Amino acid sequence: MANTEHNFDVVVIGSGVAGLSAAVSAQEHGARVCIVERATAEEAGGNTRWTGSYIRMKSVDEVSDDFEDHLIANGGGYLEPTLMAEAARDPAQWPPTLRALSFVDPNVVARLANDSPGTLKWLCGYGLQFFPLEVPFPTAAQPRIVPSGGGLAIVETLSKKFLEKGGTVLYETKAESLIQNDEGAVCGVNAIGRGNKRMQVRGHGVVIASGGFQGNAEMMTRYIGPRALNLRGMSLGCHFNKGEGIQMALDIGAAPCGDFGSFHASPMDPRSNRAGPSMYMYPYGILVNKEGQRFVDEGPGETDETYERVTRRIFAQTDGLAYCILDAKFADVPNKQSAIKTEQPPIEAPTLRELAAKLELQADILEKTIADYNAACVAGTYDPRRVDGLSTRGITPPKSNWARPLDQGPFLAYPIISSIVFTFGGLKTDTTARVINTQGDAIPGLYAAGEVQGLYYHNYTGATSVLKGAVFGRIAGQDAAELAKAD
Repeated sequence: MANTEHNFDVVVIGSGVAGLSAAVSAQEHGARVCIVERATAEEAGGNTRWTGSYIRMKSVDEVSDDFEDHLIANGGGYLEPTLMAEAARDPAQWPPTLRALSFVDPNVVARLANDSPGTLKWLCGYGLQFFPLEVPFPTAAQPRIVPSGGGLAIVETLSKKFLEKGGTVLYETKAESLIQNDEGAVCGVNAIGRGNKRMQVRGHGVVIASGGFQGNAEMMTRYIGPRALNLRGMSLGCHFNKGEGIQMALDIGAAPCGDFGSFHASPMDPRSNRAGPSMYMYPYGILVNKEGQRFVDEGPGETDETYERVTRRIFAQTDGLAYCILDAKFADVPNKQSAIKTEQPPIEAPTLRELAAKLELQADILEKTIADYNAACVAGTYDPRRVDGLSTRGITPPKSNWARPLDQGPFLAYPIISSIVFTFGGLKTDTTARVINTQGDAIPGLYAAGEVQGLYYHNYTGATSVLKGAVFGRIAGQDAAELAKAD
């Protein structure tokens, strides 16, 4: 029995911010668009549905001061200097090896920064509103703005506009592989719908916006390693991101980009039933592992710029688990709503020995760990609202800020693990979101936007993923629509 065939101008895989931005943008430029979405209508939207959608901008008109510098500083590994010197030239003159290299293309970063204000104003034109986030973290180095209603508002607003304009969504349908014509141009996708029914969805351009691979246990183990078992998705949306979008492009020769062995890590309470139960209170106490030992500087700097590196150290501990130990003085810390997102109460006990019993830690070791830490605290001015420089002396690891003794009961503990928000590995693209092959050439008809678009290495440039999806989704949709007209 032949596969069912659907024909459109542009096919978009995924309906998060990147996919919806691409779909609506393509419609604006006259294209008939189909979205292929593995989730149900009620669950669609990927990670975007569940995120607060923090955006690293001062306002809708201006990105943060460090926007481009932070992305470039986390641009790859030890790159060959002679080859990188070529990156200062006009991209049209880059050698093929450089065009296909897995590193952060400064031209892509510049396009992201330059197009961000216009993209947010474009979203505002559809009714979304953005406002400053006054207290996004206990301490923060860079400003954030957010859409009113968070990521869900983005999904609902753009979905409604897309359907009103006659767009088609194939829900509960998995895109499996790409279709190419005799000249190598991408002209559709092979997909599997309800009941394992196979179909082809054809178009003049395909935009892959299906997220990373954090929902695929095999890919997680392959790239992140067997300890990936200790990670939990930050939201239910993670389970729909199974990596087929990345794999299908790699299968036809796409160049990889982004750190396949890493991911955006955020501290979370493993007991919580909420999406995004982030835990940022640890700078005001200490972190101990299952052996009852400290293992990291809990106060290295502003929370927004350092939480990922602390979380990675938590992930490295036994079973990927740590406990944040606090004392009664934590009650005086302001803005707890920005520090504790879980609905679960702390584990509490009047003494450290009793707390150790509840945590199933060796009491003697926990008591010694805290006694050593307390002895290393020195007099000084404590200010939980800013980096205060109140550091320990003579202890390893040190605590660089907010170091005051834990000596007043009752004592509190929160379990913390590393969540995975999204994976870093993805596809190499140019400034128009076209996917680049391993020869350094654009693959005709193929685009990538959002988390499937590789850009991050080392430390995530916070509050840029939703913005990246919107910017390059919009660009991809327009370019794909123009390609359809030309064909």
